[in-house]
Amino acid sequence: MVTVKIYSTPSCVYCKMAKDFFKKNNVSFVDYNVAEDIDKAEEMVEKTGQQGVPVIDIDGKIIIGFDKESIEEALGL
Repeated sequence: MVTVKIYSTPSCVYCKMAKDFFKKNNVSFVDYNVAEDIDKAEEMVEKTGQQGVPVIDIDGKIIIGFDKESIEEALGL
C-alpha cells in the first residue's frame, strides 16, 4: 500500500482538485494544512525548496502541483 501525503491550504483550488482525485480513486491520504501547521510547512519547504502548494508525496516521490498524469503514474493507476 502506498503512502500519500498532501501539503495544502484551505483556499487552494488545486489542492482541492488533488484531494477530490484521491477520494474518487479510493486513495487514502494524509492532508497537512501548511497554513496552520508551521512544522509541516517547514517540512514541505525542506523537501521541495519552495512554498507553493499542493505538494504531494507518494512514497517519497514528490509531485508539485496537481499534475494528474504524474500522480496516476506514481500510484500505478
